[in-house]
Amino acid sequence: MSGTGTIILLAVLLFKLINLILPIMENDFRGVDLNLLVTFLVLYREKSVSAAADKLHLGQPAVSGALARLRTLFDDPLFIRTGQVMRPTARADYLATQLSPAFEHLQSVLGEPEKFDPLTDSRVITLGMTDWVEIWLMPLLLKRLKAKAPNLRINLVATDPFLDVDRLENDSVDLVISVASAQAGWLKQRALLSSGFRALWHPQQLDLPRPLPLAVYSQQRHLLVTYRERAHGVVDDMLEKQGMTRTIHYTTPHFSALPRILQQTPSIATVPEKLATQWCQYYGLIDSSVPLALPTYTLSALWHARQDSNPAITWLYGQIAEVVAEQGTEPPPA
Repeated sequence: MSGTGTIILLAVLLFKLINLILPIMENDFRGVDLNLLVTFLVLYREKSVSAAADKLHLGQPAVSGALARLRTLFDDPLFIRTGQVMRPTARADYLATQLSPAFEHLQSVLGEPEKFDPLTDSRVITLGMTDWVEIWLMPLLLKRLKAKAPNLRINLVATDPFLDVDRLENDSVDLVISVASAQAGWLKQRALLSSGFRALWHPQQLDLPRPLPLAVYSQQRHLLVTYRERAHGVVDDMLEKQGMTRTIHYTTPHFSALPRILQQTPSIATVPEKLATQWCQYYGLIDSSVPLALPTYTLSALWHARQDSNPAITWLYGQIAEVVAEQGTEPPPA
């Protein structure tokens, strides 16, 4: 049953309970709980305090106490001892008739995992990712979803590795695709791929050898994507270790801005390898290995542990993993 169906069922149950308990004084109504009503239903079925206690795994005094509370709440004896059994009153018969179906439905809902049919489900799933992941992944994923989950709707939230974990914790996204890594106990993380970086430029703007020598690479004007407005990155750290620097003449938080800038200016951009492969094809750029031992990045799917029982999230993660795997991991040329 869907989440909406569960809410409707619970509302119907609550409506029935309110109508059944309307004669009870307000102060007494606050003493009603589901356990008390379950005790009533078991007593009604077993017709015996001792038998009901066995079924409920409670002591007889506890069940007798619950029966006393029920009698007070409903202002009715509910059960009258006749020989060895307790016969229900007319009020008890009415209560059981109304409550039994509702509790059976409730038990079914609570015990049944949520169902998800990708071919018919029309829910909205909120994904978080940076723009480079969106550029590389989403066209391929949406094409796949068109065939496998035509009614599923994706709401994409722009984020970055510094915000991803917070967004998951405050429930503003359902699933994140990111290079972020964290050790939070509630965080679930599955690696999708590990890859490196490539240097990009446009051949009409720069005539450079391939592979790029370090001296040539460091002497160019560089574009840098930064999420913290800081014109310094891991490339600069590694250059400094060798007593070198580079000139960064443009910073932006958006990878999507880089291809057109490279087409128009004599600049180099160092970008994730998967993105470089696409951009060489679509924008006529040239790529080369980076002449530094840059660390690889790991792109992962991250979600909150509360989503573990959400079949839609589990299914979508599987689709994303398949799309990524289909792109292969062959190393690019120098």
